[in-house]
Amino acid sequence: MASAFDAPGCYDAGDIMGGLYGEGIISLPGAFDPCFADTLHAEIMAIFAEMRDVPGGALPRGPERWYIEIQPERVSGFSAIAAHPWFVAVCEAVLGHEYRIIEVGFDIPFPGAADQPWHRDFAVPEATTTGRRLNSLAFNLTTIDTRPEHGPFEIAPGTQWDDFAGCPRGMFPPQALWPRYEARAVKKLPKRGDISARSALTVHRGTANRSDEPRPVLVIGVDAPDATNGAHHDLQATAAYLASLPPQVRDHLPARVVDRIEPVVQHHVIEGLLAPVY
Repeated sequence: MASAFDAPGCYDAGDIMGGLYGEGIISLPGAFDPCFADTLHAEIMAIFAEMRDVPGGALPRGPERWYIEIQPERVSGFSAIAAHPWFVAVCEAVLGHEYRIIEVGFDIPFPGAADQPWHRDFAVPEATTTGRRLNSLAFNLTTIDTRPEHGPFEIAPGTQWDDFAGCPRGMFPPQALWPRYEARAVKKLPKRGDISARSALTVHRGTANRSDEPRPVLVIGVDAPDATNGAHHDLQATAAYLASLPPQVRDHLPARVVDRIEPVVQHHVIEGLLAPVY
């Protein structure tokens, strides 16, 4: 169940911009009822069990850590998320009124997942290097109440503006810079029902899961009209599903229309994340 706010105007654009252009991450605790997250958890784990053995269906992001792209209609709460006033307000403030949802997926670090190297999710685009503008965002929703032993997401605030051009894929800073990120590092411990938004350029990493349970996180990627991240994803939807969506969601979902959804075969293997960090 969404929280009580009923319009994007309830959220201050200056606060949103200040958070994402400053620290690089913002959040809305309690955006949804914990039961909403419990349903999401069950759906994610069922999809993972199905996709684990599909070639290209589940890609490794390090030891015991997997990423899977999915179709929005396989997430029963997708429309509620994409229509939530905070989600809309954040997208409009940072990306403009013509924002596009270009990716839906989930990341699962299982017990035994190791610390990842510090990284950003892709190279810095010209809009940021030259225009000093963020043109994409990643929204995250946890499906468990995160504890330190779960291997929480760790982020180095303010580092979306760091320049390490020429390093591998423009994503992995040299280890000489790691002390900078370790000194700034903040581990995030979201609860069921919380939602966050971040710049995928802010340097971050997943940490070691020393618990006895997985830590699934839903990921929704959103682009401004000039961003090109959608070219790396295969967002699918049936015509019937698109017709069922409210305009606030449908108008921002440039999905490939299919008669029947098919497993998303991924090709975005990130070799730099496959080796554990000790």
